Amino acid sequence: MAKTILGIDIGHDQLKLALVKGKRVLRVATADMPENLMRESRITSRESMAELLRTVMKQNKLRANHAAFVLPNEVVFIKNVEIPPMTVDQLEYNLPFEFNDYITGERKEYVFDYAVVSDSSQQAAGAEAVAPEGEEGAEAPEPTMELLAVGAHRSLLEDAQETLRKAGLRLVRSAPALCSYIELIRAQNEFLSGFGDEYGILDLGNQSIRMYMFKRDRHVATRVLEVGMSRLDDVLADAYGVDTHLAHTYLMSNYDNCQDREECHTAYESIAVELMRAMNFYRFSNPNSVLSDLWLCGGGAVIKPLADVIGDMLDLQLHPATELVPGGDAIESCNSFVQAIGIAMS
Repeated sequence: MAKTILGIDIGHDQLKLALVKGKRVLRVATADMPENLMRESRITSRESMAELLRTVMKQNKLRANHAAFVLPNEVVFIKNVEIPPMTVDQLEYNLPFEFNDYITGERKEYVFDYAVVSDSSQQAAGAEAVAPEGEEGAEAPEPTMELLAVGAHRSLLEDAQETLRKAGLRLVRSAPALCSYIELIRAQNEFLSGFGDEYGILDLGNQSIRMYMFKRDRHVATRVLEVGMSRLDDVLADAYGVDTHLAHTYLMSNYDNCQDREECHTAYESIAVELMRAMNFYRFSNPNSVLSDLWLCGGGAVIKPLADVIGDMLDLQLHPATELVPGGDAIESCNSFVQAIGIAMS
């Protein structure tokens, strides 16, 4: 019987919780993040974060003993790795070396994990290797393993585990946002098959925008733009003469129809141009790409004028996050909870 798991996604300005049982979302809740409780994507006070979790859970009647935690993108390393077939022990020894260009300090300060995407040695097991057509006598290609590998500082997981323990929860799963999306793609495989084998997910976050590319449930690439919805906050703060926190409230509630201000449209076009450059680079690197659809997630997904400009500039069909989540139409502000839901389903 499926466990009830609380998915936890701590963002720059909001805490998102999703109570999930199997593939069914039972309840969601959100709360504003106190200032400075997260700094550089790290929890600054375990006690204060635990208190916030307990309060939000109590207020929204979220009852769970087990939790799954979304690791912040900014503090995890993710690589698609292709290596010769190895045993589990060999992988545990060799995997850290794949991250030599990313980590600082001692390797023992980090934890590493992986998921096997494909293993040609297993696929060929029991079958005679066949040379490519027209190349009689040619040697069969060497077998390989393709992995999705992840590395994170050990203290990051210790912070999450201890914070949840203080909140009365046991951490049973932690993974980056990418893994949340993979689980949702698997859960919605039948629906997504109507769009071909290639999918894109666009996460319009506060501090950055991430474009994830998939072929079925296989991660192909991630493009990161160091610009987010905070650029729009700055634009509105200048226009109204208010601080950025109030400007963000104006933006998300479309106060005074501010989303259609000329200054905002200029910012939309600037963001869309940067996305177009990232998309052009992806297509250049993947000349056989047939990507035609993107699903929008994150806080910026509710800003319709922005979505319209992005869709026109990229010449892609954009879809709401509700299509990625089983029963998503019934979840208010579903776009904000995609990562919390996916991590609890994985």
